[in-house]
Amino acid sequence: MKVLSTWTVRPGQIKEAVSRFLSGVTVPEGVTLLGRWHKTDGSGGWALYETSNPAALYEGATSWGDVVEFHSSLVIEDAEAGPVLMKVFAK
Repeated sequence: MKVLSTWTVRPGQIKEAVSRFLSGVTVPEGVTLLGRWHKTDGSGGWALYETSNPAALYEGATSWGDVVEFHSSLVIEDAEAGPVLMKVFAK
């Protein structure tokens, strides 16, 4: 499954978040990072992961939870959404 996470640096934590990021971000075993994007104001961004193990994503989020707030959603691509929409809305 693919999971889109948004992240926001907690107030007063930018220096610690940057320090950790520059030291090297590791992704938990069982999770593949498909892409990460940063907001140009430095306040947060988005990451797209693929995993079959939600607990591994939880591990990654909790290791950053003191400096970053995360919100995550399961996502599907257009090729998966189209057939569902056809089924639900076909008349």
